[in-house]
Amino acid sequence: MATTGTEIPGPAGLPLLGSMFDLKNDSLGTFLKAQREHGDVVRITAGPPGVRATVYGIFSAEGAQQVLATDSANFRKDNVFYQELRESFGNGLLTSQDEDYLRQRRLVQPLFTKRRVDGYAEAVAAEVAKVVAAWRDAEDATVDVLDEMTELALRAVARILFGTDVDAAVEIVERCFPVINDYVLRRGFSPLNIPRDWPTPGNRRAVAAHEELYAVCDRIIAERRASGRRGDDLLSLLAEAESAEDRSFDAGELREQVLIFLLAGHETTATSLGFALHLLARHPKERARAHEEVDRVLAGRVPTAADLDALPYLTQVLKEAMRLFPAAPAIGRRAVAATEIGGHTIPAGADVIVAPWVTHRHPRYWPDAERFDPDRFTPEAEAERPRYAWFPFGGGPRACIGQHFSMLESVIALAMLLQAYDLDAIDTDVPLAAGITLQPLSMARVRLQAR
Repeated sequence: MATTGTEIPGPAGLPLLGSMFDLKNDSLGTFLKAQREHGDVVRITAGPPGVRATVYGIFSAEGAQQVLATDSANFRKDNVFYQELRESFGNGLLTSQDEDYLRQRRLVQPLFTKRRVDGYAEAVAAEVAKVVAAWRDAEDATVDVLDEMTELALRAVARILFGTDVDAAVEIVERCFPVINDYVLRRGFSPLNIPRDWPTPGNRRAVAAHEELYAVCDRIIAERRASGRRGDDLLSLLAEAESAEDRSFDAGELREQVLIFLLAGHETTATSLGFALHLLARHPKERARAHEEVDRVLAGRVPTAADLDALPYLTQVLKEAMRLFPAAPAIGRRAVAATEIGGHTIPAGADVIVAPWVTHRHPRYWPDAERFDPDRFTPEAEAERPRYAWFPFGGGPRACIGQHFSMLESVIALAMLLQAYDLDAIDTDVPLAAGITLQPLSMARVRLQAR
C-alpha cells in the first residue's frame, strides 16, 4: 500500500520553521541531502504555521519521467513561481498551458527543425569569432568564462532572433534581465507577496525594467513589419508563422515569444558552455583529448553544422558539463490529481520538484558522481542508463524546443575557442545558487594561452 502525503519521509528542520532557512541558504544542497537521507520521494516543509509550504521532491529517474512525461497531464505549471514568471515575461512557450501552449507549439515547431537550426551555424560562428579576437587583448590573458559565455550566448540568440538588430536589444537585456530575474525569484518563493501595483522601490524597479524590455521588442517588431523586410531570423519567421488551424501571432504574442526565447535561449546555453570550458581548464587530460579531436577534425577551419557528428568527444564534454551543472537545476510542477510515485501517493494540489541537480548525482546511475568524466556519455554508456537519469532540457511534451540549437551553438563555440586557446583554471571552486537558472556566485577565471 502506498504511503500518503503526510507519511512521506523528509527532513524535520526547525520546530516552527521547518526547512525554511536551509532552502533559503542552499536549496540545491538541501534537496541533495534530503535524497541521501530519506530516499527518492521526500516531503519538505518550510515556513511558520499559517503560511507553511510543503514541497515533494521526486529524485529518481523513473519519478522524473512520471512527472514530466508519462503522467505529465497530472503535473501542471500552476505554482506561484510560474505565475510570477508569466506576469513578468508574458504567456510565451515556456509559461503557457493547455490550448495556448498547443497552439504556440504548432506555430513555433517548424522554426526549430534540424534543417532550419543548422542554417544558423554561420551566424553563431561569426559571434564566436568576435570572442576569439577579443580574448587576444584580455588583461593578464585572463577571462571569466561564465561571464564571457553569457555575453556570447546572448549575442548569438539575439542575432538569431533579430538579425541585424542585435546591439540595441543586447544592451537592454543585459541591464534589465537581472532585475526581473531577482524580482521573479523573490516573489516566486515568498510565502506572502504585496501586490505588484504597490509603488514600492522593488516594484518600481521591476516595472521600469519590464517596460524597457517590452519597448525594445515592440519597436523592433513594429519597424520590421513596417519595412516589409523579411529574412531568416526568427523574428521574421515568427511573424509569418501560421498553420491551417491557427492564426498567426499578433504583436503582443510575438513580443512574449521573443522575451521567452531571449530568457531561455541564452542563460541555459551560457551555463552549459561556460562550465564546459571551466571543467576542461581544470582537467588537463580531458582538455588535451578535446584539443586533439578539434585539431584532427577541423584542421584549423571554421566548424559547420555538418561537423557536429564528427566531434563526439566535444558533445560528451558538454553533456557531462550539463550533468554536473544543469542550467535548470530544479523544475517545479503542481499536482492536479493524486499520483503514486515510487510507492508514495503525491496528493492533489501538492507542489512537486524534480531536480536534475539531484538526479544527475544519484549514485544508482552515476558512480563517483562529482567526478568529471565525459566518457559517461559514450553511446554504450548512455544506453545502459534510464532515459531520465539525465534531463537538462526537461522532458515529455514540455521538453525544451531549442535543445538542438543549444547543442549546435555550444559545440561550435567550444570547438572554435579550443582551436584558438589552451586554458588553465585560476578559480577552481565556483559557489552556486538556484535562481531561475543556475547562478554562479563568484567568477570562474581561466588563464589563456594562444595556440
